[in-house]
Amino acid sequence: MYTRRQMLLAGGGLGLAVIAGGLLQKINAGPALIAEAEAAEHFEVSHTDAEWRTLLTAEQYAILREQGTERPYSSALNSEHRNGTFACAGCALPLYSSTTKFESHTGWPSFWQPLENAVASHVDTSFGVERKEIHCRRCGGHQGHVFDDGPAPTGLRYCMNGAAMTFTAA
Repeated sequence: MYTRRQMLLAGGGLGLAVIAGGLLQKINAGPALIAEAEAAEHFEVSHTDAEWRTLLTAEQYAILREQGTERPYSSALNSEHRNGTFACAGCALPLYSSTTKFESHTGWPSFWQPLENAVASHVDTSFGVERKEIHCRRCGGHQGHVFDDGPAPTGLRYCMNGAAMTFTAA
C-alpha cells in the first residue's frame, strides 16, 4: 500500500521524466533539424559536412554547424575592446562592428546591432523556450541568439559565441 505522498512524488517524478525525455529528443534531433532547415535555405558559401570539419576547429564546427554554445567567459573575444570588425569564422563575412559591442556581463561577446545584411534569424524552440537564433546569412553558421534586454539605441543584445567569429583590428 502506498501513501498519498508516495503516489504524488511518483507521479511528479514520472511527469518530469516525460518532459526531460521530450527535451532530450529535441536536443538529439537538433543537428538533423538544422540540416533540414539549411537544405531548405540556399547559402552563398556551402560545403559538405566533411569539408566543414576540415575547415573548422572542433569547437567552431560544434558551434557553427551543430548550434552548440561555448562555455561563458571562455572566448578571448569577450574581452576584445579594440576598434575593428568581428567576422564569421566559417566564411569571413563581416558581422559586427566593434562600435556596437558592449559588456553584457553574460560571458559572451554582445552587440546591440549587426552590420547591414550580415545575419539572418530563425525561431529556436530548443530547451522548451522560444528564442531567436542568429546565423551568418552567407554560410548559415550559427552565431548565437538575440534578446530584447540590450542597451539603446536598439534595446537588443546579440549574444554571440566568440568561437564562431574572428576579429580584425582596424
